[in-house]
Amino acid sequence: MFSYHPEVKEALATKKPIVALESTLITHGFSYPDNLNVAHAIEDTVREHGAVPATIAILNGQIKVGLTADQLEYLATTKNARKCSRRDLPLAIALKMDGGTTVAGTMVIAYQTGIEIFATGGIGGVHRGHAHDVSTDLIELGQTPITVVCAGMKAFLDLPASLEFLETQGVPILGYGTHELPAFYSRQSGLAIDQHVDNPQTVAEIIQARNNLKLKNAILVTVPVPQADEWHTDQAQHVIETALDEAMAKNITGKAITPFILERIAQISGGVSKQANKVLLINNASVASQIAIALHGM
Repeated sequence: MFSYHPEVKEALATKKPIVALESTLITHGFSYPDNLNVAHAIEDTVREHGAVPATIAILNGQIKVGLTADQLEYLATTKNARKCSRRDLPLAIALKMDGGTTVAGTMVIAYQTGIEIFATGGIGGVHRGHAHDVSTDLIELGQTPITVVCAGMKAFLDLPASLEFLETQGVPILGYGTHELPAFYSRQSGLAIDQHVDNPQTVAEIIQARNNLKLKNAILVTVPVPQADEWHTDQAQHVIETALDEAMAKNITGKAITPFILERIAQISGGVSKQANKVLLINNASVASQIAIALHGM
């Protein structure tokens, strides 16, 4: 069921620091060739910091933990990949599908393979105006004990409601170099996090304490987008609301809504949102690598 890239297999055997990476950004987040270029840039960033990247995906029903260059190219160009959260994994495997793993799907696989650190862009959350439409990502964070490095929830979501949900799930939210929750494209949301941290060693110590307590929740490390590429909230909100209105008018719901809204935001913003997204993905991979190395040294 699990197939490991030789680099990842060797890293697991010798207990080298590894960073798990999701693949829906390749299959559903960016169009070709941006998706492939971003995927390579993220992997290169992890390696440059001394950790091993493990991009997770499903190819022909087989879970791949780490992808070759040819497999990345295939995933970036295929039109039939399923968006795979926890519920989709057995379907994609049994029916021999291709699939890009979401935050939740990647967490499940990373945990089962012993990878403790996972870098992504933004996690799912509670949808605005739909309090019962809750991303599986939030549920997974409450039951799978790995550490997720992100830029907060995607900006078109209900951020206060998502924070409340994570509190109920017992998920500690760390602000890496910030005292408030980043708002994905924007550095600030005005919403408090549980603890400010400013170095990877502190995060590693928190992870170790969680592990020693045998708690089953994830730890969420939220990292602001670098200031030079920030898309300020006052500029972003009008565009986000326009995209949300379009999704509602077209009755787009479920798994289709996030790719639609992200694409419309990118189109309406003239690519500003896409640039911020690319930069924060690479920045999160950098922070995650440093945390993985600090944890490895404990």
